[in-house]
Amino acid sequence: MTVPKLCGILMPMTQKKANWNGFSLRPRREMPEGLWMKCPRCEHMLYRSAVEKNLNVCPECNYHFRIGAWTRIQQLTDEGSFQQILADLTTDDPLGFKYRGTTYKQRIKADQKKTGTKEAMLIGKAFIKGRGVILSVMEPNFLMGSMGAVVGEKFCTAVDKAMEESLPLAAVICSGGARMHEGVVSLSQMAKTSAALARFDEAKGLFISILTDPTTGGVTASFAMLGDVIIAEPGAVVGFAGARTIAETIKVELPDGFQTAEFMLEHGFVDMIVHRQDLRSEIARIIDYCQK
Repeated sequence: MTVPKLCGILMPMTQKKANWNGFSLRPRREMPEGLWMKCPRCEHMLYRSAVEKNLNVCPECNYHFRIGAWTRIQQLTDEGSFQQILADLTTDDPLGFKYRGTTYKQRIKADQKKTGTKEAMLIGKAFIKGRGVILSVMEPNFLMGSMGAVVGEKFCTAVDKAMEESLPLAAVICSGGARMHEGVVSLSQMAKTSAALARFDEAKGLFISILTDPTTGGVTASFAMLGDVIIAEPGAVVGFAGARTIAETIKVELPDGFQTAEFMLEHGFVDMIVHRQDLRSEIARIIDYCQK
């Protein structure tokens, strides 16, 4: 670089600063994790907070996302009205079950930490639009809402509490079925919960069963389908064995929409399909209609 000579003195040339009026040259800030989510049905990228404000329903296609038990309770019940029963009841390990290097007890502890619940079902007394109910809600993130001894005991306690206080019983169901980790102890809960509901029916109690995605296995084959009124959320999978297992067993191509809530409604297995935003009002309406 040449520099001008002034009065015999060499003067350094002043370098002009770059005048950049476009995008910033600074490194981009990283996008916060969890800000966006993808709908598994329509595959739209969704702003997570917008989905949560919409009761965890896709605003584009009405896909109903799975939600945890506490979120469900918050959405359904009048604010601050839920009073939990048997909050600290936990399961045992009757078989000393191990699978792929992980014990049943380890899995239980991990899911307790993940969900903030002791088991796959929460029960308690609450109000829904001013109507008193005994509420039973399953936690899909706790061993996929599977039914073991504690879930069976909690549900039967909810039934007994509803009879004792002459209140309707509402159950929000989301389950992968009976819990294999407890073997026949788990399977016996099918008969136990069904017998409890038989007593409740004799006492003229009202049981509202709310099927969400998925409702499968031994839970479907017991208390889930014994409601006086059976409601399903749109698109929920409801069945006993999986569709692929059924197709491979009977060697028949299954119809479109097999085991969806809409298919079940068409064939008389559920009474109505209710959008999540209308669920509170519909439960209150049913209670009023049945004069409970």
